[in-house]
Amino acid sequence: MPRTRSLAWSELKIGIITVFAVVMAALMVFAVGGAGGFFWQRYPLKVRFQNIATVKSGTPVRVAGIEMGTVTEVRLTGSTVEAWLEVSNEVRPLVTDRSLAVIGAVSLLGEGAIDITPAPDGTPVADWGYVPSGIDPASIAALSAVAGKGLDETARLLADLRAGKGTLGLLFTDEKAYRDLEALMASATRVTEAVGRGRGSLGRLVNDPAVYNELVAATGALNAITAKVARGEGSLGALLNDPALAASATQAAANLEKVTGGLARGDGTAGKLLTDEQLYSRLNATAARLDDISTKLAAGEGTAGMLLQDRRLYDNMSAAVTELRGLVSDIRKDPKKYLNVKVSLF
Repeated sequence: MPRTRSLAWSELKIGIITVFAVVMAALMVFAVGGAGGFFWQRYPLKVRFQNIATVKSGTPVRVAGIEMGTVTEVRLTGSTVEAWLEVSNEVRPLVTDRSLAVIGAVSLLGEGAIDITPAPDGTPVADWGYVPSGIDPASIAALSAVAGKGLDETARLLADLRAGKGTLGLLFTDEKAYRDLEALMASATRVTEAVGRGRGSLGRLVNDPAVYNELVAATGALNAITAKVARGEGSLGALLNDPALAASATQAAANLEKVTGGLARGDGTAGKLLTDEQLYSRLNATAARLDDISTKLAAGEGTAGMLLQDRRLYDNMSAAVTELRGLVSDIRKDPKKYLNVKVSLF
């Protein structure tokens, strides 16, 4: 039988060093190639997208633009795509329920990446939790969506124009509206030409320096008046600036308030007229009696009524007055004819 040779310590030491070097090299390669550190320095997360684009296993995961993890697996779940992530524990306080995961790009060649916005004011996502996802506003998908909405709006606008909706649609489809607009433009052209030639008040204001100077002078006079008022000159200035006048106005307002208060309380004749029910009843009764008297007069009742309504009585009184006037006239002309005084002595 061959004799078994025992390993020398030097050979065993070389083997141990070799194994250690291989392990360290593997760890270094793993540390350099896998972002986020060693496996015990990372924690798992998930994110869902409608379209995963160029993301695949090994795609970098960036937080605030810094590579802090990788995509470990991509799975199709129903109508969405689910990506499993391993992210460094350093960013756990930054990846919260208020963060947003979007698909970005590493280079112009189309290599994808998952970008997560930091949100330290939210609640950190637990292990195997889902990070909220969305669309990058600068991505081609977002731009395509915006462009699609713009094209839809343009198509609807063109359809409304063809249907004659709105002012612009009527202008395109209604011949009368077009003629009215054309007439309006012609009128505006004539007005501007007239103003340019100096016709009318506006034309003179634009073209005549004298009118402009008069307007400037009037503005200056107005400024002078307002300055005087501000300085308290004149009646209006005193009204605005004189404390005594203001006190008088305040006193007048107080007196007026006192008078109205007295009226409301029933003080004085006017106050009683407003508040005394008995006085109101008397006035109402007096007005009713006056109305009754006027009704009787209109009906010809009584002497005054007959005087107003009976024509013969009026004529008789008119004739009597005429005869009386004639008698008075004759007496004035010949008093001796009517005044004959005899004196006898016993």
